[in-house]
Amino acid sequence: MTESPGSPQHRTMRRSVPQRTTGWAQRTAALLQRLHLTPNMISVASVVIAAIGCTCLVLAGIHDDALPRTLLLLTAALCAPLRLLANMLDGMLAVEGGMSSPVGDLYNELPDRLSDILFLAGAGYAATQVCGGITVGWVAASLAVLTAYVRSLGAAQGLSNHFNGPMSKPRRMWILVLGCLAALTEPLLPVPLGTSLVVALVVISLGSLVTVVVRLRRIAADLRATAPLHDDGGSSS
Repeated sequence: MTESPGSPQHRTMRRSVPQRTTGWAQRTAALLQRLHLTPNMISVASVVIAAIGCTCLVLAGIHDDALPRTLLLLTAALCAPLRLLANMLDGMLAVEGGMSSPVGDLYNELPDRLSDILFLAGAGYAATQVCGGITVGWVAASLAVLTAYVRSLGAAQGLSNHFNGPMSKPRRMWILVLGCLAALTEPLLPVPLGTSLVVALVVISLGSLVTVVVRLRRIAADLRATAPLHDDGGSSS
């Protein structure tokens, strides 16, 4: 008999990242392994990178001078893809490198959520001159965490980790990068400083909301498809 997509035999637990198979990524992972760096260390490093990005964004919100603000925004824009790189490499060391640990899932999930909050809330503080900028930053951060929570909720039911939806983690970070780069042009435009970042945060928020709905629908469909595999009459607190 063919199992349904939600059955344990077909569970998908990792995000598909094409860059994992590239030569440069494999060489970098091998180098980190030779340096005796563990996946958990790299996961923690991703939070440090996010904290640096957040600090730069917050400072950019209080600097009107063009040069310091430009340097801060560029540094924040650089930190976002570096965070994604760390997220990819920790998984490569854990899975392909055979360095997984009993607490690996904790180090994989919690640093990601902290990094989302630091980057997105920090972007809100970079837009203090825009009415509601800080609020939009916290809304975007909250919805980003919610997308991951819904994904984990499905996995907790014995289903796949659903990475569906228009606003996955990589897309959140690349939209933030675009917002930082667009913000460099704002001194030349008749708009408050931080407007570009607010636009990016609104896009991230709306996309994250859609992503939550998409993932909930997929999880519900999988649960219905696997209903005979589950005990009837179960309850939750």
